[in-house]
Amino acid sequence: MLLTPRPGARRVTTALLASAVSVCLLAASAPSPAAPLGVGDRLFPHLGNPGYDVASYDLAFTYPGSNDKPLTAVTTIAARTTAPLERINLDFAHGTVRGVEVDGVPAAFTSAGEDLVITPQEPLPAGSAVRVTVRHTSDPVSADGRDGGWVRTRDGLAMANQADAAHLVFPCNDHPSDKAMFTIRVTAPEGYTAVANGLPAGTDRRAGATTWTYRTEHPMATELAQVSVGRSTVVHRSGPHGLPLRDVVPTEDRDRLEPWLKRTPGQIAWMEEKVGRYPFETYGLLMAEAQTGFELETQTLSLFEKDVFTEPAYPKWYVESIMVHELSHQWFGDSVSPRTWSDLWLNEGHATWYEALYSEEKADRPMETRMKAAYRASDSWRATGGPPAAPKGPKPGQKISIFRPNVYDGAALVLYALRQEIGRPAFERLERTWVALHQDGTASTSDFVRLASTMSGRDLGGFFAAWLYDTKTPPMPGHPDWKSDAPPARQGRR
Repeated sequence: MLLTPRPGARRVTTALLASAVSVCLLAASAPSPAAPLGVGDRLFPHLGNPGYDVASYDLAFTYPGSNDKPLTAVTTIAARTTAPLERINLDFAHGTVRGVEVDGVPAAFTSAGEDLVITPQEPLPAGSAVRVTVRHTSDPVSADGRDGGWVRTRDGLAMANQADAAHLVFPCNDHPSDKAMFTIRVTAPEGYTAVANGLPAGTDRRAGATTWTYRTEHPMATELAQVSVGRSTVVHRSGPHGLPLRDVVPTEDRDRLEPWLKRTPGQIAWMEEKVGRYPFETYGLLMAEAQTGFELETQTLSLFEKDVFTEPAYPKWYVESIMVHELSHQWFGDSVSPRTWSDLWLNEGHATWYEALYSEEKADRPMETRMKAAYRASDSWRATGGPPAAPKGPKPGQKISIFRPNVYDGAALVLYALRQEIGRPAFERLERTWVALHQDGTASTSDFVRLASTMSGRDLGGFFAAWLYDTKTPPMPGHPDWKSDAPPARQGRR
């Protein structure tokens, strides 16, 4: 995710200002008390659920042709239990549940916080395959970007599920540590086009409506799911080594946006030179007519505000750097996903790094200049948002407030210090090895520290402890003259 400043505005606006989520679940009688669970994530303790591992999601949405009505939906989850389960907890809010089946047999269900708690007729032993089908609605109305999930565009819908909003759209194990394969089916009236993550797997036209089916070829975290429904045109082209590219744009803006769209193949080739082959089956840009305040690396189909490409106040080099930021996330954050949300710096720090490196090489904007400015602000960022690998929790009612400067330029500064410390050749080998070693998986900060130590041939534990967790910014290797401004002293009450 990249927060986008508005020209002339003093601060970024976001469309994910949270409010309390009202869960509407039509509950069947449950035989025993239900409680919300979680995998214990430090920043989002109630996200995710223990006791099972999801293998695949099959999502089916029917769009009614209006953004002020709920979509009807069916979510089918194939999973394997990792512990004996009397109940199955799924993250789900902001929808009406109309029925649940476990392995084809009706099951009782109720709500607990933002969990849908399902009680199958028989307890599930550990190691058993289980198939859960939930018939529900998926409501874009009161979500409308405030809580994430569905984003209402001028002509339809898109998704923005980071960091904890996929469960506002469909029942799921809503934590990046549990990645799964996805099949997504979208039915929409004539005149609309639907596109989702992955590759097309067929269309079915009947009775004035079309159903599009898409499948991923690589596992995906729930926060990276994407569905676009709109009066759109899908633009196809080829990328490096024949990679199929597809962009989704408002039909009326197709020609106007082409100068930007055609830059993607070269940007992919540039990234492949840095870190290795693109990790997925396709890529493209979804240009939405919506005011979100951010761009988002949804897997294989990055979400952008159309205005980023049409607002004349944005310099061309800046727009391209945003494109590279989201593209680089396909390696850092999507293919290699964070094991916990405290590992977010690995996503955003790397995306910011390659964004800045691209600007240095393509637009003559020196990395050192940007990093020196980041160093100057680093102590203040750490005071406000916490150190890069120990970010402070989200503000009440503002769940995306974990996306602070300390995990963007503050984390890129850590990578710059690392390159200064171990040298460019070792750093570049580390980057390529990291994405190859953890492709299609999850990884943690400690994994990165261990690999960096191995690749450099020396223990970097102390180096990373200071740069990732200290409240004060350590001295920059090779730049002893760099200074970080101390945060302003807090005034006592008068």
